[in-house]
Amino acid sequence: MALLWKGRYFDPCFKLTRIATARGEIRLRIGGNGPALLLLHGNPQTHSCWHAVANCLQDRFTLVMPDLPGYGGSFKPLPETNHFAHCKRAFSEDMLDVMRKLGFDSDAFFVAGHDRGGRVAHRLALDHPGKVKSLATLDIVPTLHHFENVDMDFAMGYYHWFWLAQPKPFPENLINADTLAWFQAHCSREPKDLTTCFNQQALEDYLEAITDPSTIEAICEDYRAAATIDLDHDRESRSAGNKIACPLLALWGAKGNIGKWYDPLSAWQAYSRDGVHVKAINAGHFVPEEAPEEVALELEKFFIGIQE
Repeated sequence: MALLWKGRYFDPCFKLTRIATARGEIRLRIGGNGPALLLLHGNPQTHSCWHAVANCLQDRFTLVMPDLPGYGGSFKPLPETNHFAHCKRAFSEDMLDVMRKLGFDSDAFFVAGHDRGGRVAHRLALDHPGKVKSLATLDIVPTLHHFENVDMDFAMGYYHWFWLAQPKPFPENLINADTLAWFQAHCSREPKDLTTCFNQQALEDYLEAITDPSTIEAICEDYRAAATIDLDHDRESRSAGNKIACPLLALWGAKGNIGKWYDPLSAWQAYSRDGVHVKAINAGHFVPEEAPEEVALELEKFFIGIQE
């Protein structure tokens, strides 16, 4: 594993490009050497959240790091009344389209996702089990598990799940009135200095993205989908006995809430057919940026172990 140069943004080997998919253009960064590993970011971020992890793994994997639809520099889906355009099934199809266009669809590939990206990765593994060799999720449990186990801690700690899902344009209008204040509050629910938690170039990428009202609309639509059509899809999968068929690694931030509120092992075992590997990382919610070397080490051990 390559040594991480502290404070460094992406190594020059990672090239920023754009890929045309069936629904629209995806901005992504790609580079490295080895089997394909698709890395999916969360809210309210972009692919830039993976810069430090990618620098550690560039000698072991070819890393594909897209901005999810609606986020960063990727296309902004037009909202639909049933929120399908922003559901995890639609997003996962977009990601599979990206991998096809890059020539990585002939064999199964590795997938890791943080936050919302972990939910897209979960759906991708359910809908296309032959394409996902193994899966890693970072700081999540399944969406259904969240909603079916709501209590005071979850409602207060993840209040945004309910607020962002309110009918448009209520949350959009409030956020767009002061996007910087919203970003700071949203990312500081676990107290932290964002200027030291986030690489400066990565932070600038996040802030540039949220100045676009269509990004804010997409974020809200993402959460509206999570509270509606995503649950329909998840319940349909559960009723059909459709579970994750590949090996699964669940990582979470020990300083965050996932390990406090849930038993991640049992939560994921209920949604998986194969073995579930778990580990708490010495970090808060933004695990890839708060503990990139530890995350990279765990991903390398897990994925390379599967490969061998």
